[in-house]
Amino acid sequence: MKVLQAYRFALDPSPHQERMLASHSGARRFAFNWGLALVKERLEARGRGEDVEVPWTLAALRREWNRQKEQVAPWWWENSKEAYSAGLDGLARGLKAFFDSRSGKRKGRRVGFPKFRKKGRGRESVRFTTGAIRVDDKSHVVLPRIGRVRTHEMTTALLERVQSDRARILSATVSREGGRWFVSFTCEVERDAGRPKRPRDVVGVDAGLKHLAVLSTGEKVPNPQPLRKALRKIARLNRELVRRKRRSRHWEDTRRRLNRAHARVARIRLDAMHKLTHRLATTFGTVVVEDLNVAGMGRNRRLSRAIYDAGLAELRRQLQYKCEWYGSRLVQAPRMYPSSKTCSRCGAIKEILPLWERVYRCDVCGTVMDRDENAARNLAALAAAVAGSGPETKNARGEDVRPDLAWRSSMKREAGTGQLGKTGAPAPQGTGT
Repeated sequence: MKVLQAYRFALDPSPHQERMLASHSGARRFAFNWGLALVKERLEARGRGEDVEVPWTLAALRREWNRQKEQVAPWWWENSKEAYSAGLDGLARGLKAFFDSRSGKRKGRRVGFPKFRKKGRGRESVRFTTGAIRVDDKSHVVLPRIGRVRTHEMTTALLERVQSDRARILSATVSREGGRWFVSFTCEVERDAGRPKRPRDVVGVDAGLKHLAVLSTGEKVPNPQPLRKALRKIARLNRELVRRKRRSRHWEDTRRRLNRAHARVARIRLDAMHKLTHRLATTFGTVVVEDLNVAGMGRNRRLSRAIYDAGLAELRRQLQYKCEWYGSRLVQAPRMYPSSKTCSRCGAIKEILPLWERVYRCDVCGTVMDRDENAARNLAALAAAVAGSGPETKNARGEDVRPDLAWRSSMKREAGTGQLGKTGAPAPQGTGT
């Protein structure tokens, strides 16, 4: 099967190449700000009653850029044309997201109108889609106008696929994170149909804060908590940064060290998540996770830092594509599914289960179990009631069943026992941790 896959490598550029990379990133920012200023100017002119065309799309922005680039940026030839195109493309995407959000086409939180980008703020990156983009050998890549750049790590994983015609490079994105440059190749890759080691086994995964995940097998995957461990260092660097004179040599040095500290936190978190999701997708035939409302959970001011440090949303995102790659099946439990409140032995449901109560005690059958392990077992049992992970699927009787309602039909409905009664559904679950 053909899939879109990214290969990311750390770069080791020369001082001259590093200056060129920074120049391309600055050119992208310049084109974005120029295009945004043009859009606002045209909108103001239209508000005064003038009949002018507002360039909303990438094609319209490119036409305006080609007309005016000699006047607004006579140095434009110093960088690849892709740098300016990437900035205009980012602006066009931002404008489209703004209008889609206003019209209701885009779900989620409301998107505001694009804002001007400032040097030193936000992500520094540039995307190349045309020109010389290739992996030259095991330790070098080639980028437009920048040339042959040495990589800090081996590129064998992508090089072998390209040489065997099993991968085709579509684009390359260069970015700077924590004072280091990285290149990410977006490729169309031909992957063999995968098969997990235990295709008939089902595992429930309860993501949490103290543990990165608790599996229905009883295994508890520790949470590295990288942000919590680095908070003292980050706080000290922030205090040091405030005391420095802005834009001085010492201020820049402190800012670089602070950026490296934050980048290290992100890499530790991502490394732990990749290892866990790869093991789950390649081992079990069916993986069951919860569809957690992470944005809503993050509004809890006492738990928000720990919730975002755990990266709960990243677990589900990685499992979605890795299960497809390796031939396993992903089942997502609905948000209202009471995995923590339900007894995994008798099916009784508690009406109230506070977060501080870490041991589940069933009032019906007397089961005493770790709260997270009990939730993971309930998630694993849900896979038997759901025949697939799509929006609608079929059960063993051949009837159409919605996965978000399958758990209701699979549990006992008894009134007055704490179970799902005849009067309605159970109370909404909390964080599920």
